Amino acid sequence: MTLRAIPCLYMRGGTSRGPYFLGADLPADTATRDRVLLAVMGSPDLRQIDGIGGADTLTSKVAIVSPSEHPGVDVDYLFAQVSIDKAFVDTAPSCGNMLAGVGPFAIERGLIEPSPGDTRVRILNVNTQSRIEAVVQTPNGRVEYEGAQSIDGVPGSAAPIFLNFSEIVGSKCGALFPTRTALEQIDGVDVSCIDVAMPMMMLAARDIGLSGYETTEIADDKNLLARLERIRLEAGKRMGLGDVSKLVIPKVALLAPPRAGGVISSRYLTPHHLHAAHAVTGGICVGACALLKGTVGAPLADGGAVRGGVVRIEHPSGCLDVRLGLTGTAEKPHIASAGVVRTARKIMDGRVFIPSGIWD
Repeated sequence: MTLRAIPCLYMRGGTSRGPYFLGADLPADTATRDRVLLAVMGSPDLRQIDGIGGADTLTSKVAIVSPSEHPGVDVDYLFAQVSIDKAFVDTAPSCGNMLAGVGPFAIERGLIEPSPGDTRVRILNVNTQSRIEAVVQTPNGRVEYEGAQSIDGVPGSAAPIFLNFSEIVGSKCGALFPTRTALEQIDGVDVSCIDVAMPMMMLAARDIGLSGYETTEIADDKNLLARLERIRLEAGKRMGLGDVSKLVIPKVALLAPPRAGGVISSRYLTPHHLHAAHAVTGGICVGACALLKGTVGAPLADGGAVRGGVVRIEHPSGCLDVRLGLTGTAEKPHIASAGVVRTARKIMDGRVFIPSGIWD
């Protein structure tokens, strides 16, 4: 069996990890590209033993970066969630954690000329058509990975990467409230379906018999997960996404009052597994839910803990701070922008090998 080598940079982005590819180094045909990514990661296999996937949803992710032809944009970023146990690659959602590595990757690969001090990389997220400005530390014209910034869910510290999001409302569904209401019932449970950076279905944990602070109890409760999936499938239909049984959107959040000085507590499902920390794009949507009147999140949130538009979201590994730019009126609110701080690290640079027949 002959092998084909594909250049890639293996990086941690935020609380996620995976290979970063130049778009030109992958097949142009979507079906072939997906077969290649499955082989790269070692899917379908629960251990991903024949690839570089980490046998976890947070480490079975891929970033594909290309020079952009869009005005005012430097690079296009396509995110791919590679299923662990199925031969399926999902490019419907985005990933704000892997996004943290896109700026450094673009500089490392020569797509962006670094500036003294810091470099601003203008990114179009192809999955959601949202635009992000990443501010990367580049003293002496090279990406600086070491620094004092810490983020919950990642040991140690690293150089900060500032991510400023715009054009995030209606990322997939075309509206802040895709079902035209802030609150509705599905299966006897109050839910809010919101699309800000990530289409999500959110509910109060107490409404399904939970405190909202559980971790392994959620992952181990098959009946609970089955019920949440039934609710999610119906939410997907109402949000205009159709049959979402094979999609990871809408994502799910179980919300509760904060316990550690934050604004709201969230347990984020991806959607069939509990996130060990919290997704960035999901955090933006949860933050919006906490601030918007009439949602399931509003009565759970501690509005007095919002400082300068920053919503601190408590999650299993600590907290995620999301700065939201809320404009408009109470009747017609608009999330104009969002900002988060992440870190990234270059882990390995080289080539990944797959059986050549998969590509050919």
